[in-house]
Amino acid sequence: MGSVAGDAARLSYPPTRRDDSVVDMYHGVPVTDPYRWLEDPESEDTKEFVASQVELAESVLAGCFDRENLRHEVTRLFDHPRHGAPFRRGDKYFYFHNSGLQAQSVLYVQDSLDGEAEVLLDPNALSKDGTVALSTYSVSKDGKYIAYGLSESGSDWVTIRVMNIADKQTLSDKLSWVKFSSISWTHDGKGFFYGRYPAPREVELDAGTETNINLNHEIYYHVVGSDQSEDILCWKDPEHPKYSFGASVTEDGKYIILGTYEGCDPVNKLYYCEICTLPQGIEGFKETKGMLPFVKLIDNFDAQYHVVANDGDEFTFLTNRNAPKNKLVRVDIKKPELWTDILPEHERDVLESADAVNGNQLLVCYMSDVKHILQIRDLVTGNLLHKLPLEIGSVSEISCRREDMDVFIGFTSFLSPGIIYRCNLTSAIPEMKIFREISVPGFDRTNFEVKQIFVNSKDGTKIPMFIMSKRDIELDGSHPTLLYGYGGFNISLTPSFSVSRVVLCKNMGFVVCVANIRGGGEYGEEWHKAGARAMKQNCFDDFIACAELLISAGYTSYRQLCIEGGSNGGLLIAACVNQRPDLFGCALAHVGVMDMLRFHKFTIGHAWTTDYGCSDNEEEFHWLIKYSPLHNVRRPWEQSFVNCCQYPAIMLLTADHDDRVVPLHSLKLLATLQYVLCTSIEDTPQVNPIIGRIDVKSGHGAGRPTKKMIDEVADRYSFMANMLDASWTE
Repeated sequence: MGSVAGDAARLSYPPTRRDDSVVDMYHGVPVTDPYRWLEDPESEDTKEFVASQVELAESVLAGCFDRENLRHEVTRLFDHPRHGAPFRRGDKYFYFHNSGLQAQSVLYVQDSLDGEAEVLLDPNALSKDGTVALSTYSVSKDGKYIAYGLSESGSDWVTIRVMNIADKQTLSDKLSWVKFSSISWTHDGKGFFYGRYPAPREVELDAGTETNINLNHEIYYHVVGSDQSEDILCWKDPEHPKYSFGASVTEDGKYIILGTYEGCDPVNKLYYCEICTLPQGIEGFKETKGMLPFVKLIDNFDAQYHVVANDGDEFTFLTNRNAPKNKLVRVDIKKPELWTDILPEHERDVLESADAVNGNQLLVCYMSDVKHILQIRDLVTGNLLHKLPLEIGSVSEISCRREDMDVFIGFTSFLSPGIIYRCNLTSAIPEMKIFREISVPGFDRTNFEVKQIFVNSKDGTKIPMFIMSKRDIELDGSHPTLLYGYGGFNISLTPSFSVSRVVLCKNMGFVVCVANIRGGGEYGEEWHKAGARAMKQNCFDDFIACAELLISAGYTSYRQLCIEGGSNGGLLIAACVNQRPDLFGCALAHVGVMDMLRFHKFTIGHAWTTDYGCSDNEEEFHWLIKYSPLHNVRRPWEQSFVNCCQYPAIMLLTADHDDRVVPLHSLKLLATLQYVLCTSIEDTPQVNPIIGRIDVKSGHGAGRPTKKMIDEVADRYSFMANMLDASWTE
């Protein structure tokens, strides 16, 4: 099924009801919303629409020749043992391990690094289909208890349970309606802080399928062994119902740090509470019904403040205040008039993280042109002590505390499945010794090459792009190519290993590219802001420039180019298809934000207004209406595109328990695309298929079991291969 009109038979799309009477007025501008009824996930009409679209998608996928080849080969390569970095609590070590095809990774405990490991927590035992996932966890300082959060079917809702580690018995504690929460123990091991929302008035039978807005986040303290109804309310802010909060205990156990967030921007308020000043401890507030007496250190949203370490009242913070690439500062929180720069902002590189280790040292991670650099510095002075050797790639995890002399560092890259390094900081020159290395059977990295190029965007800004392919390919324009992007929320796409990308390159001759467009965090906060709010069009221009370069440089042709992205990246894909349907042969948009005028009305969507703006504001409405995927579907044959008379083949992917970007976004766009381009006109030039892959017992992506991930890979990439006429080779 090719990507040019005439090469394929037209699909027969199921009839979908339109209600053109639904019209909203935005600052004097009427906007129709004919598929508003799809916003109700429980209505029979919506269920019927979903069922018909699932049937249509399966009929298309059944004709994709390499679906089973992909499923088999990805399964074969994915079947390899994987380890996480170990961490120590009390006198025990903990680490995650997956034997290969286990639905979820298992948490192990051992007395020493070379001691016998025992299963502590196996999420696979909690459901038959692997859809119960461990989403967060925290071990008490003494190693006696683990509090852990479980999510079902990919939902953001979490239920926290507590286990006694010695006998591996789960206690009766059960904390519900937890979302977007960490778990932080007080050092006495009596309990922990967590964040939750008020229980809904009507308790959903299937939490995660609802679309209700999330408001009034609160911080509670839970005492082990008690009922949730007895938990101590530590903080709430009913005057600002959209705020969210995070509470954590400092590493010395003396302070509770409260962070307040108004959205997704890297900015926060920061308050503190000194535990020893509470005459009856935290539990004393159970009787008074008052909130903890937090002291306001930072009471605005001007910058981000993240605690790195403290010696008593003297705190070291990582901040972007007057430093868009971040720096380290120090302040006496009892005398906050004087702030001192300890590690000034770097001219080019972004300070990604800083961890206090080995007493008075810092493990510092910089990002330089989307590649990570590790350094050991002096905590007191910020002076450089050692550069740690690291090949080109990404630091995937750092496991250490201030008291640790050993640091464990996870590393990955496009051609490195994963290495856990152990670095002992007591030696004169610290060495990065391989502690564990992941090996993928049948993968030989010498058969592939990765390079980074820089692409000139529309306004001349240089955009980094990684290109992975078989070694020494000829640039003759013949290669099927996959271009992936995100571009939002200060999130960086750093090099990482992907079995499915390896299979595409190895067995189907694909060139796989990752574009580091603006809106991400690759070059700090200025790079982020250059692709947000009024500047969002820069993201699309950057991505389009990368696509054009892949064609002009001889990697591929527009007929053989597929674009892919998820969440904010799903928005990216849909917007680029609307703006340049002539440039692509196929598009895969996962769980995308597609209705830019109404996203803030559902679940946690209101938090994204910091990146997008909000249609309630007149100026911001005019930003959004220009690129909102739902509102910019146009028939390309009625416009002046040189190469194009139709949209590329499109697969929109969503899931019934996605309570982050709720499915209505993809469902409404799917109905709109099929109507405008296909069913509203006889003998339409649109023969490239437009389908939706709608998963069940699945969410935004986190916690998805291995088999579901592999099934989705087989579906979306066999569809892509079929549309681009890519063929399978062993």
